Amino acid sequence: MVKLKHFEDWGINFVLIKNNKRISLLRYWTSRYLITLCIGLVVIAFISALWIRHTTLENRLDMTKLMAQEIADRFVDISEGRPISKGDVPGSLTDRGRFMNIESDPSIYIVDTAGTILSSNRSSKQVFQQFPRVILQNEENVQKLRLEETGRDFYVVKAPIVTQDYSFGWVVIIELEDNLTRVNQEYRQLAIMIISLALLGWAAIYFLSRRLANPIKDVASAAKQVQAGDYNIHLPDDMKEQEVYDLVQSFKEMSNRLQTLETLRTELLAGVTHELKTPVTSISGLLQALNDDVVTGEDAKEFLALSLNETTKMKKMVEDLLAFNSFAANAIPVNKEKHSINEFMDDFIHQWEVIQEDETIDLVFIPLKKDRMVQIDPIRLQQIMTNLLNNARHAIEGKGRINVTLAETNNELTLDIKDSGSGIPSDEQDLIFERFFRGEGKKYKIRGLGLGLPFSKMIAQSLGGDLVLIDSSSSGTTFRITLPMMS
Repeated sequence: MVKLKHFEDWGINFVLIKNNKRISLLRYWTSRYLITLCIGLVVIAFISALWIRHTTLENRLDMTKLMAQEIADRFVDISEGRPISKGDVPGSLTDRGRFMNIESDPSIYIVDTAGTILSSNRSSKQVFQQFPRVILQNEENVQKLRLEETGRDFYVVKAPIVTQDYSFGWVVIIELEDNLTRVNQEYRQLAIMIISLALLGWAAIYFLSRRLANPIKDVASAAKQVQAGDYNIHLPDDMKEQEVYDLVQSFKEMSNRLQTLETLRTELLAGVTHELKTPVTSISGLLQALNDDVVTGEDAKEFLALSLNETTKMKKMVEDLLAFNSFAANAIPVNKEKHSINEFMDDFIHQWEVIQEDETIDLVFIPLKKDRMVQIDPIRLQQIMTNLLNNARHAIEGKGRINVTLAETNNELTLDIKDSGSGIPSDEQDLIFERFFRGEGKKYKIRGLGLGLPFSKMIAQSLGGDLVLIDSSSSGTTFRITLPMMS
């Protein structure tokens, strides 16, 4: 029983593995399209065959009626108005099937009004002695009957032999339904057309699916390459399909972005190590000098002050890291309050100028002409403004100007900070809001972790607005803070 259970489990697992087997996109689309196409063509072929059969039957019945009428007209010409007799019957009624373009030869009978058969294209053994009057008395010229002995259907077509409103008899043509609907040549042509359409459709979907599958296979291979840590991918750009082109381009941009982030991560480790190692080394050296009594008196106090200063810088960097991580995890609440935006900005700019005590920077504030009330967290907005104004000051070498402009557009307040600095290089503008990114111009001049702008953008978004770079060139840089207005 244990072995049996083992084999049962193995069988179930085998079925699951088989059902989960992946197939290529090319095979998937072509096989399913071919099945769908074949089903559709079979349905079309069936309907077409029925239509051909019906149309052929109708056409041949019309031809049979014309043939019966033609024979009747011949008897009228022969009899010249006399009652017809056997002497008036044409010598041969054979090969009339060719008149209807069928392989068989229909049975043709000439009967008088009493139902006596005067002539037929059949041998005497096959001819009735007396034609059934029920057929002759029926008002319909085309009748469908069934032979009880064989169960086969046949059609009876009759045409009266009439001259001067006097009926002399009937021309009766009898043919099996199978013979009237036999169209082998049309069916062969239909089969050839259906098979040709199936092959053409399969070839078309095969090449189209192949054209679609190849770029996807290239992207899948490139994804494995990126997964392995190799970002130097090569994908073609000559796709005409818009969606495929967008997919390839998006993947290439994603790969380039991942490569940039990987570079930033490496630089982050080096930067954080450097930024933390420098104050630790300084503190260690200064404290070692104090411990070894290398310096005493006032020099010892100065060394201790320097150590405290370096400790404060290191503490600030650690706090920045913790604050950024907490804000990224939505762990820091935002407490909004109602404030007059003009008064708030006047107070903040005054405080910033007092702290800076830098006479080389000319700070100009342009308030709203009509003051507005806003819901803001004053501490968080001050963090954003402090970071932007400090960055603007660092971007200006020597004397310069910073303009802070409040404006109202589309139910939003915009706060533009424009400096007269050297600007941000164009290749760095898309990366300034990336975490831990530091431009080449600031990397070796200003100490920091590259969290100021990303942190400020997160704060602005938590306030219901945003922080974006409007413009940056050699003549200066403009950042914009957007804030929602109170309704």
